[in-house]
Amino acid sequence: MISKFNQNGNFIQKLWKANTAVALVLSAVVLGACTNNLEREAAVPETNVTAEEVADSTNKLIGKTVTVRSEPIKKIAPSTFTISDQQFFGSEPILVVNATGKPFALPADDDVPIQVTGTVRNFVLADIEREFDLDLEPELYVEYENKPAIIAQSLAQAPKPGEITTDPKQYYGKRLAVTGEVENITGVNSFTLDEDKLFGGQDLLVLHTKPQPKVTENEKVAVTGVLRPFIVADLEREYNLTWDLNVRRQLEAEYSNKPVLIADEVYPSAIPQ
Repeated sequence: MISKFNQNGNFIQKLWKANTAVALVLSAVVLGACTNNLEREAAVPETNVTAEEVADSTNKLIGKTVTVRSEPIKKIAPSTFTISDQQFFGSEPILVVNATGKPFALPADDDVPIQVTGTVRNFVLADIEREFDLDLEPELYVEYENKPAIIAQSLAQAPKPGEITTDPKQYYGKRLAVTGEVENITGVNSFTLDEDKLFGGQDLLVLHTKPQPKVTENEKVAVTGVLRPFIVADLEREYNLTWDLNVRRQLEAEYSNKPVLIADEVYPSAIPQ
């Protein structure tokens, strides 16, 4: 009787341990998936809007962080310019204040849009000067007083992949925000962006040097980063890259001295085109 009891007890104990192990594995998988999803969602800008929406729905957007992709139409001072949805007749220009702490050069080509991420608020000159330590000339901002403005925390030129690969020199060393479809995923940290709308342009190589959410082919993503020539030795030295030898050879053969976007953020694109 005692022997039977011990045998049953041992069987139950083993079964309990096995079930516990399975539960722990499942928990790890679920938690890992949740963490990846949360990280991926956190990278996506809070609200993607048009300049026209900022003008027309200011009250709904006040205090919110938005991302706007638009062509700049007027430089006012080194730290301010306006944007507008020129496709909408009579669209009111929106003032953008550069509060990034870094100079930002508007594109030399008027047709190249920029991406602005910042907080929407009504422009009050005295408040903006005080809060962001800016010295603005009052006479330049009379028409913008108490009107909607975006206080930018991030600014980037936003050309299309094909525009970059067609004439990369004008973009080297600049921070860019590029959208396109993912193609040719090579290894764990590189893929290309394809832009079907622009004929003749080549795909743009993207290299992320820190852990990023996984991307899938044909997924439309937005990538922010700095453009530079693809020189393997320089990239390996600066970013401590340890990629597969075959991948290294493949990329070097196809992209040597061509443009590569060194990404700091990759997220699903929801930016209006």
